[in-house]
Amino acid sequence: MKRILLSIIALLTLLPTFPQPKNVYGYLYCHMSRKGEWTAFALSRDGVNWHDLNDGNEVYDTKQLSQIEGGARDAYINRAAGGKGFVMVTTDMCVANSHQWHNYGIDLLKSDDLCHWTAKTFDFRKGPGIFCDPQSPDVYKDYSSIVRVWAPQVMWDKDYRWPNGNKGGYFIYYSLLNSKEDKYDRVFYSYADRSFTKLTKPRILFDWGYATIDADIVYVKADGKYHMMIKKEGGRRGIFATYSDKLTGPWPVPDENDFVKFEGNKMCEGASAFQLAGDDTWRVGYVEYSSNPTKYRICKADKYLSNFHSPEDIKGVKDPQHGSFLQLTKKEYTKLENFWNKK
Repeated sequence: MKRILLSIIALLTLLPTFPQPKNVYGYLYCHMSRKGEWTAFALSRDGVNWHDLNDGNEVYDTKQLSQIEGGARDAYINRAAGGKGFVMVTTDMCVANSHQWHNYGIDLLKSDDLCHWTAKTFDFRKGPGIFCDPQSPDVYKDYSSIVRVWAPQVMWDKDYRWPNGNKGGYFIYYSLLNSKEDKYDRVFYSYADRSFTKLTKPRILFDWGYATIDADIVYVKADGKYHMMIKKEGGRRGIFATYSDKLTGPWPVPDENDFVKFEGNKMCEGASAFQLAGDDTWRVGYVEYSSNPTKYRICKADKYLSNFHSPEDIKGVKDPQHGSFLQLTKKEYTKLENFWNKK
């Protein structure tokens, strides 16, 4: 018996560890609002029927925490390392002010309670000086020509090692476009420290020879691989899937079997995979923007995050857009709801 327990423990130490609550009471949908460039929250007990918090308005002072353009898009939330607290990443961008689809950086936010947030903004145009690893090589000669830093997402990588020997870092991945040095958007990654205030220089995650944005990576226990869903802007357009044994790749070019083929010729982006408590199958939220107004849809998939089917519009959210999902305990759920009901 002791030998069996030791074998189980040894196996668990080899698996990626992403903190999740033991007793799931409900779910948080953290998203950009369709009616404005800010982050909004919605709650659900069953992961199907939702209700807005703060009437779908911003859940923190966007202008204060998005210090480049005063707008936040594409919110992605996760639990902090060790399961205490929360981290969020957003695209620092405000099309309403600039009237163009350009932006220059991302925001790293953290919170102890989901109600009060602090942030560190990284303006990539400022170049190597904003990053914490000056000794690392640079992917660009001129950072000031960066015109897109889009759709960051974050997950904890327990195996990452810092130069000083510290282990563990936040793996943050996003797309970049340098108007002078790039022909198309590529997906890059950086690491943030435990304080969520220091960021390494961008490194290329993959380059498939055409534009790619809106990457979403999850670990799938059923096959022991990392799965990425991503929007291809070049070649055959749409959301596609690829797989890797490691976060940093290699990430093979996806085949042409578009997982949102059930949407026909409608344009889709912003995929976000999540699971319901006690269910080893998957749900995938995504934006369908051929319709007017834009729709936010959720489809089902099997435990291997494949065989996608049964898409439905999200229920109960007034202005859903690109976002992410998080399992909550009863304490977290009720604290969030009470906080906004008192406002």
